[in-house]
Amino acid sequence: MRGAVLHAPGDIRVEERADPVIVEPTDAVIRVTAACICGSDLWPYRGIEKPRLPRHMGHEYVGVVEEIGSDVRAVRVGDFVVGSFFASDNTCEICRAGYQSRCVHAVSMGSIGTQAERARIPMADGTLVATPGVPDPRLVPSLLAASDVLGTGWFAAVAAEAGPGKTVAVVGDGAVGLLGVLAARHLGAERVIAMSRHGDRQALARDFGATDIVTERGDDGVAAVKELTGGLGAHSVIEAVGTQESMMQAIRSTRAGGHVGYVGVAHDVALPGDELFFSGVHLHGGPAPVRRFLPELIELIIAGAIDPGRVFDLTLPLDDAADGYRAMDERRAIKVLLTP
Repeated sequence: MRGAVLHAPGDIRVEERADPVIVEPTDAVIRVTAACICGSDLWPYRGIEKPRLPRHMGHEYVGVVEEIGSDVRAVRVGDFVVGSFFASDNTCEICRAGYQSRCVHAVSMGSIGTQAERARIPMADGTLVATPGVPDPRLVPSLLAASDVLGTGWFAAVAAEAGPGKTVAVVGDGAVGLLGVLAARHLGAERVIAMSRHGDRQALARDFGATDIVTERGDDGVAAVKELTGGLGAHSVIEAVGTQESMMQAIRSTRAGGHVGYVGVAHDVALPGDELFFSGVHLHGGPAPVRRFLPELIELIIAGAIDPGRVFDLTLPLDDAADGYRAMDERRAIKVLLTP
C-alpha cells in the first residue's frame, strides 16, 4: 500500500509500505477513506521534534473495516468507523474515568501512521465507533475531524468548563482552536473571544460562534481580553498551541477562579510557580480523550447540528501529501484532508 513517510525535516515522501495485517485478536484492519495532516505533525516536519526516522505519518482517520480479529465484537466487516488518535481498550479504570488517551494499554496511532491507504487499529472494540450506516460523503470531512481536532477542541472546552453564562477565550487559531470555538458555543458559552491575526481564520471563527476577535498576542493579547471582560479576564480559556508564550497568555487571560483547558502539545513550557500559585487559576488538559466524546460527536454530525469539516480548506490526493505539509507549514492552509 501507499503511505506518507517522514525521512528528514521537510522531507515527506509517499511510498510503498507493507500492507497491515491482524497481529492481535483484538485488532481490525481498515481501508482508510480519508486522513489528514495535523498541526502536531508539523513539529517533526519542522525538526522541532526529533523522532526516529524514517517515520510513518498520520494519526487521524476514518474508513471501512476490512478485517477483524477473532476477539472483536463491537465492529464488523463493512462498518464505516471513526477512531481516536490513541487506541485504547476502553475498559481499564483510567478509560472508565473518561481518560482513554491515558489508557494503561494506550497505543499512539502516530506510531502506526494513518496517512496511508490502510491501517491496523489495535484494540478495535475500544478504539473504533461505527456510524449508523454508510454516511453521506459530504459528512466524511466532519467525521474525520472528530478523530482528533474536533474531539481535542471539545475536550479543551470541557476542561475549561465552558458553559452557559461564561466568557471563553481561545488562544490559537489552528484547527483545534477554531473547533474549540465551535465547542464552546455548542456548550452554551455566552461570549467567545477568538485570538487570531489571520483574516480567513477570523472569518471561520465567527462562523463557528466567536463573538469577539483579538489580534494581539502575549501581554498585549492579555490586556485586550482583560479590557473585554471588565478587567477580570475570561471565565474559561482554551490553550491550543503548546508554547511558553501561548500557555502564559492563556493563564494570564483567565480570571481568578477560572479554568484553562490546555491541549496544545507542550514544547519547552515551564510555568513560574509563584505566578501560578497567586493566579487562582485551574489547569486541566493534556492529550484529549477523544474516545470519550466520539459517540456524541458522531451523533451531532450525522444530525447536522455541527459542521466541523469546514476546517479543511485544502483537499489533496495522498500522493501529494508533501504539498499539503508545505501548505500547512507556510500557513497557506488551516488543515489538509488527504484522500487515499
